[in-house]
Amino acid sequence: MPVRPIAEGETVRNFVGGEWRAPSGDERRDVVDPATEETLAEVAFSDDADVDETVAAALDAFDEWRRTPVEERIQPLFRLKSLLEDQQDDLAEVLVQEHGKTLAEAKGEIRRGIENVEVACGIPSLMQAGHLPNAAPGIDETAVRKPLGVFAAITPFNFPAMIPLWFLPYAVATGNAFVLKPSERDPLTPTRIVELVEEAGFPDGVVSLLHGGPETVNALLAHEDVAGVSFVGSTPVARHVYETAAKHGKRVQAQGGAKNHVVVSASANLEFAVEQTVASAFANSGQRCLANPTAVVEAAVYDEFADRLVEAVSDLTVDNGLYAGSDVGPLITAEHRERVLEYVETGVSEGATLLYDGRDAEVPETGTFLAPTVFGDVTPEMTVAREEIFGPVLGLIRADDFDDALAIVNESRFGNAASLFTERGGEARRFRHEVDAGNLGVNVGTAAPMAFYHFGGAKESFFGDLHAQGDDMIRFYTDETVYIERWPDENR
Repeated sequence: MPVRPIAEGETVRNFVGGEWRAPSGDERRDVVDPATEETLAEVAFSDDADVDETVAAALDAFDEWRRTPVEERIQPLFRLKSLLEDQQDDLAEVLVQEHGKTLAEAKGEIRRGIENVEVACGIPSLMQAGHLPNAAPGIDETAVRKPLGVFAAITPFNFPAMIPLWFLPYAVATGNAFVLKPSERDPLTPTRIVELVEEAGFPDGVVSLLHGGPETVNALLAHEDVAGVSFVGSTPVARHVYETAAKHGKRVQAQGGAKNHVVVSASANLEFAVEQTVASAFANSGQRCLANPTAVVEAAVYDEFADRLVEAVSDLTVDNGLYAGSDVGPLITAEHRERVLEYVETGVSEGATLLYDGRDAEVPETGTFLAPTVFGDVTPEMTVAREEIFGPVLGLIRADDFDDALAIVNESRFGNAASLFTERGGEARRFRHEVDAGNLGVNVGTAAPMAFYHFGGAKESFFGDLHAQGDDMIRFYTDETVYIERWPDENR
């Protein structure tokens, strides 16, 4: 069955115990195309009774699913991978309509999600634990990985396809049941993905979809039958999720906000550094935790880098993400656009220099568009250098030398990612060992790990112990039981 196009007047539903149901809560929210400001659908919020029913159905399904042979558990994942690949184009169009990113960005996001499904298909190998014969005289010991129950994921608006697939494949492949609570701003893409999950043939209740807002989230965090919670979003909410879930005895991984840096060494290939910096800062309209909205540039090349960068930014096309040639789409909502504009005003008032003012650039009249903005003469104590703006705003900081540049990066309270552009191996080595961030790239604009490596995060960008993706997910979704065996009479 192909991915459904968005139907006029569509009402988004929950998926519970293998059935599609309308949420019971009274609160409603419109799903709006940010490029046209047209209402696409309506999402109702789930109440406590919906949460209880969803978790109960998932817990019932877990009892049998955990006993299902691992080779059987991954067969629906193989089918899901094929469905996602076959229907990537249609799914990408839905994503663009409700989120606003460009079609190329949407397809890239879905591809990243598919990569996690691919990795999770290797669970028969990944889930194996250690075995040591003769650990003591006559004793063999084995570590056995076991699933834990019902896990929930609370995912953000900026990657409505990829981030649910950071969690779902690993949770179910390891034998758990999974409840997805996506963002209420763009719930249609996650809904379409769960429709493909249903088509892929997972048993009823193994995967559930639950729509809602903060009250729905808090009900999941406190629910006694939820074993663990995954979250991606802003730092204040990540801290709340981490503290609340942990207080209720749950495993929790909470990816928070970011204020990432590009470091441009005096030795860097400036043409390449500019190209990669522009792509990193303004892709997805800057609405991503791996964007690099701050460039720390050595003084020797600062002016040339700034000139080249402004020229590149002026060539970007801001338009509907469905249109060919669009480089930058709209922001997710009008409210978010106003928040980003307030940051621009703050940057001006604090003394930063507007090298390129996106407020004056040509954008479509309808929609929540904002063209890229570039600040020069930014200093580390300025608001635009310290706070996560989550929009198409880039600030340039002049560093005295490479030592100064590294110090500026490490002053940040965030530690999600950083990138360095250099032609010197010694600088790359120092960057690798000295910068306090979870995802590092050298001559890489966006330090986005492949699915078989975990997605890092440090300082106020991550709360927890085990990250998304890779081997960390196997350890997060399972617990190790140590099995100790001895047979005193070896003839038995």
